[in-house]
Amino acid sequence: MTGIRLTAPAPGWSIEADVVVVGSGVAGLTTALRCAAAGLATVVVTKARLDDGSTRWAQGGIAAALGEGDTPEQHLDDTLVAGAGLCDETAVRTLVTEGPGAVRRLIGTGARFDTNDSGAIALTREGGHHRRRIAHAGGDATGAEISRALVGAVRAAALRIIENALVLDLLTDAEGRTAGVTLHVMGEGQHDGVGAVHAPAVVLATGGMGQVFSSTTNPPVSTGDGVALALRAGAEVSDLEFVQFHPTVLFLGADREGQQPLVSEAVRGEGAHLVDAEGTRFMLGQHELAELAPRDVVAKAIIRQMHLHGTEHMYLDARHFGAAMWERRFPTILAACRAHGIDPVTEPVPVAPAAHHASGGVRTDLRGRTTVPGLYACGETACTGVHGANRLASNSLLEGLVFAERIADDIVAAGPGERPVPAPRGAGDPAPVPLLAAESRTEIQRIMTRGAGVIRSAEGLAAAAGQLEELRRTAEAAGEEPGAAKDAVPGVEAWEATNLLLVSRVLVAAARQREETRGCHWREDRPDRDDTEWRRHIIVRTAPGRQPAVSRTDTAAFPPVRPAGRAEAAAPSTPNHPADAPQEPQP
Repeated sequence: MTGIRLTAPAPGWSIEADVVVVGSGVAGLTTALRCAAAGLATVVVTKARLDDGSTRWAQGGIAAALGEGDTPEQHLDDTLVAGAGLCDETAVRTLVTEGPGAVRRLIGTGARFDTNDSGAIALTREGGHHRRRIAHAGGDATGAEISRALVGAVRAAALRIIENALVLDLLTDAEGRTAGVTLHVMGEGQHDGVGAVHAPAVVLATGGMGQVFSSTTNPPVSTGDGVALALRAGAEVSDLEFVQFHPTVLFLGADREGQQPLVSEAVRGEGAHLVDAEGTRFMLGQHELAELAPRDVVAKAIIRQMHLHGTEHMYLDARHFGAAMWERRFPTILAACRAHGIDPVTEPVPVAPAAHHASGGVRTDLRGRTTVPGLYACGETACTGVHGANRLASNSLLEGLVFAERIADDIVAAGPGERPVPAPRGAGDPAPVPLLAAESRTEIQRIMTRGAGVIRSAEGLAAAAGQLEELRRTAEAAGEEPGAAKDAVPGVEAWEATNLLLVSRVLVAAARQREETRGCHWREDRPDRDDTEWRRHIIVRTAPGRQPAVSRTDTAAFPPVRPAGRAEAAAPSTPNHPADAPQEPQP
């Protein structure tokens, strides 16, 4: 354990639990419901309101082999191709074989997906999929429907919920096992200020870190809090350099920053075309799937066309859909476009890539266990090996669902156990991490967008690394001179900025290490994919001196994680999860 923690007041209150789940998206709420159903005292901690996470922003849908003629093996093949040689095949097989059942259980929870005239689930296609296997709800409001169903189930189950709470750091006992978390409740509810939830199992389901970039589809709460907490706790992260930039985000101007409206890949799945200003389709001949190529291929093609034409965006043309189809199939996107003065029914939609999804995260095994005993990670916070170098469209909701069930089953199998006692802070512990001033958030985003955005180079990454290090040194110097940075006092904005700095430094360190182009990591100075040297995973942890310690694996396989504390008693494989063991290819 590193002993590294944020600068924060000591907890003024505490509650006890068997498991604390941090996050209220599909991953967090699925885990919590399953743990609570087994009788475990479960607490859900969420940064805003219960339904304000990233899940509700998902438009396209959830991918699973549910259609006639489709099979998990075909879904696996598409996922492996999109992942550009870095997917863990066993993890992918786990996802695609357990996925259909997990979706049906989600329906049993109350989620209502769109159906066709015969009453079967309506399925569409997205980039990288050779079959229609994307289930959707409300046309293009799938995430909102899933969130509605899970939030309703959580409230009906009367789980203990702490809303408006930013998680700060992991608590551990004298042996280094998880003992809970510290958190700050933002002035509402039963608790206020900094407190603690004591529990022997902590599940990080805090979503992504898209706010490290100036333009993103992620909501403002996506500041990488779970990954930052895990890094300070000594956990390993992997594949953080693989940030997926969604190809078709509504372009509102080069100076627009923050969360931008997404134009779902499902629009292309239903037949929309990518065109330049003259109306010429430029994806034809670039990939066998044209506009439905994997996202990294499409994003790069758009960027190349922008450079070729000297423009800041391309266009998505779906005028041939007609008003009725737009209103029935994509009402959310239609409303967002019209709110910004663009009518997709009568004109092409200006689009450009923006930061969307982190394929990497806190490294886990197939039961969601990290390298810190008792600490689990799930959803976009985690790196299970499913996505490799580039996530296949609509696999993210499925990953959260499948691995949440596995995490819950692992925790339940171990039983409540004895609740560990958090170790007190000792005289030999490192000094708390100095905080950044709130305005540093914008500076970090601009540094990352310039140096570690869609197109990267050794020069740009080195510049970004130097600028981020200067921010860290400034904060550290201010911490040694009281009053030198009056805004850098404990508070939500300072904690978020400090988390963004940490995950940005680690992302840049990994991107500098990977001297090739693979998936959504595009090095213009290293344009070729190099399987001989770089079909490897880059793993980063925080060294005692608070600098990123970067290493790479010897093969494309992940090394095993240590047994996760209280789950050691659980069998390495259960009948419900046969994919824990390597499997022979299915016929």
